[in-house]
Amino acid sequence: MDQLEPSFENRAARTLLEIFQSGRPLVYVRSAEESRVAELLRGIGRQMRPTKPLPVWTWSLTEGLVGERAEAQARVLNPLEVLDFVISHNEPAIFHLKDFHEPLRESATVRRRMRDLYHACIDRQKFVVVTSPLRSIPEEVEPNFVVVDLPLPDLPELMEFLRADATHAAAGEVSAEIDEETLYQLARALQGLNLDEARHAVRRALSAGRSLGSESLPALFEEKRVLINRSRIIEFIAETTSIGDVGGLENLKKWLLERRKLFQQRDTLSGDIVPKGVLVMGIPGCGKSLSAKAIGSCFELPIYRIDMIEIFSGRHGKPERAFVEACHTLENMAPAVVWFDEIERGITSAETGGEQGRIFAFFLTWMQEKGPGLFVAATANRIDLLPAEMIRKGRFDEVFFVDLPHPEERVAIFKIHLARRGVDLSQLKFDQILEFTRDWTGSEIEQCVISALTRARLADRELTESDLVSAALAGVPLARSMKEQISHIREWAHQRAVRASQTHGAR
Repeated sequence: MDQLEPSFENRAARTLLEIFQSGRPLVYVRSAEESRVAELLRGIGRQMRPTKPLPVWTWSLTEGLVGERAEAQARVLNPLEVLDFVISHNEPAIFHLKDFHEPLRESATVRRRMRDLYHACIDRQKFVVVTSPLRSIPEEVEPNFVVVDLPLPDLPELMEFLRADATHAAAGEVSAEIDEETLYQLARALQGLNLDEARHAVRRALSAGRSLGSESLPALFEEKRVLINRSRIIEFIAETTSIGDVGGLENLKKWLLERRKLFQQRDTLSGDIVPKGVLVMGIPGCGKSLSAKAIGSCFELPIYRIDMIEIFSGRHGKPERAFVEACHTLENMAPAVVWFDEIERGITSAETGGEQGRIFAFFLTWMQEKGPGLFVAATANRIDLLPAEMIRKGRFDEVFFVDLPHPEERVAIFKIHLARRGVDLSQLKFDQILEFTRDWTGSEIEQCVISALTRARLADRELTESDLVSAALAGVPLARSMKEQISHIREWAHQRAVRASQTHGAR
């Protein structure tokens, strides 16, 4: 599929253009998106010389050296001869060498010739771009290269891609008239994918219907979920959770609604008052994960979950590298909410040394230096296991403690789960059920509702309050089976965290 010339507002094109304009002749681009790099280079050639664009020559070990025009071809397969051709070429041009890291690594002669080429191309408008999915640059030639890790497409680049796709679709039988607002929504939905993945997502949306518009968003989100979640380290949370679906926790919800205004104004505010993130700790099953998911809908942003257990599984190489790459990948997905789930499982003090200590040191630096477009939501069951440096002011904007829900919150949670399952709340009273669910967690309340509904459906009747009471009597709450651990968590959080709940009545 043909693409339109990339907009030079986009980050990737601007980076490469600035490197060329600085006069650096050798660039190493780490990326598997060869077609995207080729489009960027052609666009840069037009930008640098609008009246007579710089031609782009392309080399690969299988195809040889090929010029843009059919009459300008040189079937040169030998890597050393390619460098000789570039040196002897008398006209300004861009040379795109695919997977040239292999010849560089294997041949001292090629490495020597590459150093000769560096001096031969300076100030002659000749630029050599090596692309490879791997970063493998021999020490002898590394000082001659500018190394660029090609970022994921940003919104301007994705919008250009969608404009091109709409033009292509309009030439067929597909309706693809898109206004700028819809184009922006679709580009936001594709953020976090490379262009090849975005193309597959668009094709999936078109296969579900004969148009490309706002109705395509569910299909785009589903394809995005599949593509991003395959790594298992980063999970795209496609299911939105309204802040109204969180029972109680009024202090936390009020804080989020206030910070939402500041976060949405981040481009016009001083960086030190733009919200960075929140740490939510507390008793398991009391709404920490639900609250983290609700931040995405509250801030009107996509949410990505980092699985600390998966990072340390060893399935993705060294945990330190997997964690660093995940954080850098998320920077390319901004604006977004980043959810670090059970963060205490992977973050320990740098004083302990080793890989976990290095991960912790990187995380602290990343939290300080990340762009304003990322809001971090971290959850922890045992915050007392986290280093003191993690929870001091300046890392997170606030640390909230989620306790067992008090009576008013338990009623709110019951109503949320019952209403979600179509139960008529007007026929129920909750005074008695509150007596039998003292110190219950939110997840235990949900299971009580499910058990009561199951009992009623088996009897082929509507749910009654007695069904809820019977289900409650059959359960053993966490507060009873893990009493000592919960007391320890409460004692630790008493003067170290802000309570997420607004009132502190009897539980």
